[in-house]
Amino acid sequence: MEVKEALISGKTALGIEFGSTRIKAVLIGEDNTLIASGAHDWENQYENHVWTYSLEAIWSGLQDSYQKMAKEVEEKYGVTLTTIGSIGFSAMMHGYLAFDKNDQLLVPFRTWRNTITEEASERLTNEFSYNIPQRWSIAHLYQAILNKEEHVKDVSFFTTLAGYVHWRLTGKKVIGIGDASGMFPIDIKTKQFNQSMIDQFNDLIAPCGYPWKLEEILPEVLVAGEDAGALTEEGAKLLDVSGNLKAGVMICPPEGDAGTGMAATNSVAKRTGNVSAGTSVFAMIVLEKDLKEVHPEIDLVTTPAGDLVGMVHCNNCTSDLNAWVGLFKEFAESFGIEVDMTKLFSVLYNKALEGDPDCGGLLAYNYFSGEHITGFEEGRPLFVRNSTDSFTLANFMRTHLFTSLGALKTGLDILLKEEGVKVDRILGHGGLYKTKGVGQKITAAAINAPVSVMETAGEGGAWGIALLALYRKNKKDGQTLEEYLNDNVFADQTSTTVDPDPKDVDGFEAFMKRYSKCLGIERAAVDCLQ
Repeated sequence: MEVKEALISGKTALGIEFGSTRIKAVLIGEDNTLIASGAHDWENQYENHVWTYSLEAIWSGLQDSYQKMAKEVEEKYGVTLTTIGSIGFSAMMHGYLAFDKNDQLLVPFRTWRNTITEEASERLTNEFSYNIPQRWSIAHLYQAILNKEEHVKDVSFFTTLAGYVHWRLTGKKVIGIGDASGMFPIDIKTKQFNQSMIDQFNDLIAPCGYPWKLEEILPEVLVAGEDAGALTEEGAKLLDVSGNLKAGVMICPPEGDAGTGMAATNSVAKRTGNVSAGTSVFAMIVLEKDLKEVHPEIDLVTTPAGDLVGMVHCNNCTSDLNAWVGLFKEFAESFGIEVDMTKLFSVLYNKALEGDPDCGGLLAYNYFSGEHITGFEEGRPLFVRNSTDSFTLANFMRTHLFTSLGALKTGLDILLKEEGVKVDRILGHGGLYKTKGVGQKITAAAINAPVSVMETAGEGGAWGIALLALYRKNKKDGQTLEEYLNDNVFADQTSTTVDPDPKDVDGFEAFMKRYSKCLGIERAAVDCLQ
């Protein structure tokens, strides 16, 4: 009855996130717990050498995920959803959605996945003395300029996927600062796009004679909790095709998936961070100050509140590890043993804790695909050993757990050692942490910092943007996002923490010396195994 009353009175928040393969809608109560959810599977298309999603796919996917969520509300609680307390939209960061003065899309949506902006990325990084990765929106715009693409002169507005959805539903051309930080560099002091770099860009392209200045075609930057508009009559009909949802619902600033991940893991405070480890792996650490040097391995983005974040993203994590576990499953089944995969992972992962600290001299590279951190455009999974190494099951599993974080540690060492970044706590989430304690212990050794895992994982990024929607609606005067999450969301959240073991830390360092020294073996594998 309490949930039913919340649904009727609008004491709820809806978060919708566009992931790379799934659009998820999560409705929560003001106690942050799940009421209902809906999901829509989708896939990007590779058309004319560009990874893209059509506008039709964006809207049909949004509508389908919303309808499934609303249907679950009706089936569970007998309530037709007509109002919601607040809404937030989130999506994959970066990319390029450009529109003309008539709001018409000029070229198909170019997603973050495209690696077609190398020249622009390098030139802008040199121009700004600030790392501009290929997937950033400004790299896409500048590459189009370098390519002398006809559409550029007609650009009136360009934005990200989350910014686009928000604009269509509210009429507001705004963007959350975390998502904005993947479009163009942010000035941490002003919490806006960096004006001096905007001026540099305008000077750089002045000879082209375009009728716009960069600041005129970028969205307005907002921090978490600020007024980002409300659902219009047209927007309500676009979101809820049944026509039941009323206009006027408060909507928070649209955010990127990195920002919602930080919110969902309570990793927005300085000297905290999170590691997401699954098929790929990334780490984000909230910084206390600017970095001293420009590092192509480190992306600089922000929290939804506008604090600077150092991000290391790697393409490979658990795929090779999972393949080896699958091989052991096949071995066991050959003896007629029925295998429980959860137990198999637990046994093999825990076996790794019995291994030598440095893996007994064994070495592996988990490169199913390329890895920019170590300079590989392609990868080959590889296991290597010397005849004198300690070739045991424990060392074998430990090696594959270590190498799943090898490229990540290469990048994190730049932050932690070269730049002297301090980190007090890391929150781990993703498949690597499903076996209790093991992934945490390995990560703590890699980072040399305590690693926590929450007992409840929430609903990921969709839950994170729903929390930001609640913050927009319910925050008290002067209450920061960090304070809101600590006091209203995670105060009673149960988590387990593993501190780094000095022997494991030293062992990981020894393993990484071997890992770095022998990258030539991986290079030979790429060259020879075609």
